[in-house]
Amino acid sequence: MILNNRLHSAQYARLQPAILLIHGLFGSLDNLGIIARDLRQTHTVLQVDVRNHGLSSRSEQMDYAAMAQDMFDTLDAHHLTEVIVIGHSMGGKIAMAMSALNPERVKRMVIIDIAPVNYPTRRHDSMFTALNAVTQAGVTERREAMAIMAASVDEPDVIQFLLKSFHHGEWRFNVPALWDNYSIISGWEELPAWLGPILFIRGKNSSYLDECYQSSLLEQFPNAKAYVIAGAGHWVHAEKPQAVQRAIQRFLSNV
Repeated sequence: MILNNRLHSAQYARLQPAILLIHGLFGSLDNLGIIARDLRQTHTVLQVDVRNHGLSSRSEQMDYAAMAQDMFDTLDAHHLTEVIVIGHSMGGKIAMAMSALNPERVKRMVIIDIAPVNYPTRRHDSMFTALNAVTQAGVTERREAMAIMAASVDEPDVIQFLLKSFHHGEWRFNVPALWDNYSIISGWEELPAWLGPILFIRGKNSSYLDECYQSSLLEQFPNAKAYVIAGAGHWVHAEKPQAVQRAIQRFLSNV
């Protein structure tokens, strides 16, 4: 149970308007750090651990309305009223849910490689298998965990990403809660139209923001703009950070 909806967070600078960065599934507040470092020169930047991730509280509930409310509670704790929200994957869905929960507080959004749709395909089962195998083995060293995970996950970069949240033999995300809520996390409930400025950034090699989702996207976000980055997949901000940074800066400067 979450006793306090203020999330573990890190705030930098005191410049306005504020920018809130929200990571994706299995991530932590550090995951969008390269974007944060670029934006700290001109904005207040707030990075958060989503519930059941990092050092934030644990909960059996993982629906997007609840996670969006977490964000507003955390903004309130930092005395931030209006905010620009940048979110990757699950974090992008949380950002979009914020626009329905309290639309006047969200000034702009940048959504990285996710669409406001239900994804029926289970994309992360191999990761759950790897995480549980490490837990069951009782290992404490990352090199031991890496060897175990390689039996289920054949992408070294994904293993390294997951291991960022492995500390002293424990995962810094609530694996059972993420598993139990996976259909909610990958799902979606259509939102009322939000007319604010919003940029969708897609990795060209990713299927998460495929053109087949365009009509649903535009129904919910009629003023959406899109930017496609060649040579990148779902973790486009890690694969092509400079291209993502340029796209964000152009969007933010176009007032």
